[in-house]
Amino acid sequence: MNNTKRITEGALMTGVYLLLLLVIIFMLGIIGSLLLFVLPVPFIFYTYRHGWKSGALMFIASLIFTMLFATVVSLPITLLAGVGGISLGQAMYKERSSYETWAIGSVGFIIGIVGIYLITQLFFGISWADQVRESLNQAFTMTESMFSGMLDQENAEEQLQMVREQLNVLPDIIPSVLAITGIVYAFISQWLTYKLVNRIEQTQFKFSPFREMQLPTSILWYYFFSLILNYIVSSENGMVYLAAINVFTLTGILLVLQGFSFIVFYAQVKKWSKAIPIVVIVLSLLLPQILLYLVRILGIIDIGFSLRQRVEEKK
Repeated sequence: MNNTKRITEGALMTGVYLLLLLVIIFMLGIIGSLLLFVLPVPFIFYTYRHGWKSGALMFIASLIFTMLFATVVSLPITLLAGVGGISLGQAMYKERSSYETWAIGSVGFIIGIVGIYLITQLFFGISWADQVRESLNQAFTMTESMFSGMLDQENAEEQLQMVREQLNVLPDIIPSVLAITGIVYAFISQWLTYKLVNRIEQTQFKFSPFREMQLPTSILWYYFFSLILNYIVSSENGMVYLAAINVFTLTGILLVLQGFSFIVFYAQVKKWSKAIPIVVIVLSLLLPQILLYLVRILGIIDIGFSLRQRVEEKK
């Protein structure tokens, strides 16, 4: 009876996924883009109900039906939704906390995105870095021709050169951009699944308050090690340079989130108005060159010196 129910539910979820995929393929624009976040939900829901082995079988079936009824180009989409969805669903199946589930799902989605990245390079000969660099050069050339007459001729060349150097770094942080995309994708998909499961099973899945977010101490070692490498290595070192700049970027973002979380926590402990942490976060995003560094330092202190425990003890 249980096997029959599992197979029936798997066929239903596979059909729902294929229907969503076909809608996305034939419905371009904003609606199609928004549905991309819904694609992993059938995988998450089914894996949450029956475990990763059943989710893997659904994933294989989805790949086969995608090749039969959709296009070969849509296979990477199925890869992303399947791997990320199974990761999130298995974390929910094991009753992990909301932020642990998010972290595990983020890894799954990042693996899926990296898989797409490698497939497009190995089988289609498409280099994302070269494509981005070419597009940036074209945009910069157009901008330079449009505004060259408006800039001060004495400082024009220097300013344009600074902009070009900043743009040249962008292709190098493509892995960081992909990782951030995976993290955001996992969060939205997890939130949607929570809503679905709560509606169907009358459960209370939800994210813990942001003020309770606590990153592991190991993140500090990754951050400081990559910081040192950034001063030692240069772009000529190839993979070492790319690894250093991307680990530094990602860990820096996580530490900023930790700093924001502490600000919200401290405001709650001191019973400040909820508007105060919101204003601080907005100002930090508007003045990133100054305030975000301070928030990052706050995140480092919070993790490294157990700042929250000290605040609670004083309370």
